[in-house]
Amino acid sequence: MSFPKGFLWGGATAANQCEGAWNVDGRGPALTDVKTGGSVNAPRLVTYIDKDGNPHAEPESPRGIPEGAHYAVLDDYLYPNHDGIDFYHHYKEDIALMGEMGFKTFRMSISWSRLFPNGDEEVPNQKGIEFYRNVFTELRKYNIEPLVTIWHFDTPLYLEEHYGGWKNRKLIGFYTRFAKTCFEEFKGLVKYWLTFNEINNTVMFLEMFGNTASDEDYQNAYQILHHQFVASAKAVQIGHEIDPENKIGCMICGITFYPMTCDPSDILLNRHTWEQGIFYCGDVQCKGKYPTYAKRLWKEHNVELEILPEDLEDLKKGTVDMYSFSYYMSTVVTTHTVTDKVGGNFSAGARNEYLQYSDWGWATDPTGLQYYLEMMYDRYELPLLIVENGLGAFDTVEEDGSIHDPFRIDYYRQHIQAMDKAIQNGVDLIAYTTWGCIDLVSAGTGEMRKRYGFIYVDKQDDGTGDYSRSRKDSFYWYKKVIASNGENLD
Repeated sequence: MSFPKGFLWGGATAANQCEGAWNVDGRGPALTDVKTGGSVNAPRLVTYIDKDGNPHAEPESPRGIPEGAHYAVLDDYLYPNHDGIDFYHHYKEDIALMGEMGFKTFRMSISWSRLFPNGDEEVPNQKGIEFYRNVFTELRKYNIEPLVTIWHFDTPLYLEEHYGGWKNRKLIGFYTRFAKTCFEEFKGLVKYWLTFNEINNTVMFLEMFGNTASDEDYQNAYQILHHQFVASAKAVQIGHEIDPENKIGCMICGITFYPMTCDPSDILLNRHTWEQGIFYCGDVQCKGKYPTYAKRLWKEHNVELEILPEDLEDLKKGTVDMYSFSYYMSTVVTTHTVTDKVGGNFSAGARNEYLQYSDWGWATDPTGLQYYLEMMYDRYELPLLIVENGLGAFDTVEEDGSIHDPFRIDYYRQHIQAMDKAIQNGVDLIAYTTWGCIDLVSAGTGEMRKRYGFIYVDKQDDGTGDYSRSRKDSFYWYKKVIASNGENLD
């Protein structure tokens, strides 16, 4: 195997999916705190009270909730993110288990509303700062390098309700204050940062489920992205000023797209899908300017962005140091009518007859990961980090407490082998953090039974469980992988 010395093996989580303690020690609510549980066939619902005082629970819409309504936690629903896996009170135990596996890095996020409960305060919540400082100090005790995502789908609910969320340009200033606080407070403890998690989802999800999105939806989505691009670029500049040692990256939801046929129309559609879904965000954040095809994308939906001259300067000055991405699956695009489709947890489209699919409709495709790595390194020539990769699956706890998950081991083995091939082909890959190294709440479905971790957490979909932790077979396997720097995959 050819993994470089010092390669950062580890795992990844997100604050809103694992921390719990949603209203403890001054934390304010986030949008994720008004999302119910769901399943592969039933969407998560957002709960709110309309202007007449009537409660509602509906699938999340790009249009938000009706005018005059306000988000609310309702008595008749279960909100799995409220408790997560209670990492807030178990972090020492969890980090000790990561240390036992030999983690070199741990990717986590900072809850914006734990530092700024409403999001627009001048002064941060000291209890929140103290919590994260303790977590980073604990990681350092085990020689685990923190890799920190500043925003991971958890904008404070107050900013959503009172400012309209990221559609409002004012959020750039609120975010940069939040980021500046993180850079200042955790200087010397954290040097690897990611500005926005899966930033491209804002537009990609509009495309994924058919032609139901309006031009207004696209206008809002592209304007949201512009505000986030500027916020990210400003954060990069601030982070470098505060500590020149900081390495700050983008984070893209990585999906490899294939044309279903060699029909030229499919080939062109595939290229345009890559441009809109993947390249658009990566090009702006890595190259510091909008790509030529952006005008075509905007024109398709009559989008007219509000861009200030100083925004373009910020984009130039705030390019990222590294490119990180998630990778779970590939998908197929076509201009032809198809009957054999897949659909489930954020996946849709034609079935690829050459691949196997998970219980949640995701294609297992390690070759697609190699393809993605080689394409992105050729395009940007920046260090690459795979910061999410994993298999959500059902786990069975045996009578003796053991958990046998050979399917998960096999999934990781294939993807690590694909990574090795890309490295041999010249890709500068520096990190690999498996998604949900410890079981957590699924972002897409709100389930616990869709388990990713090497560490099992006794929490169930109905909220029951004692939150005890136990090691799966994959725990011991990944420990061997890390100790051998990727050589021992048996």
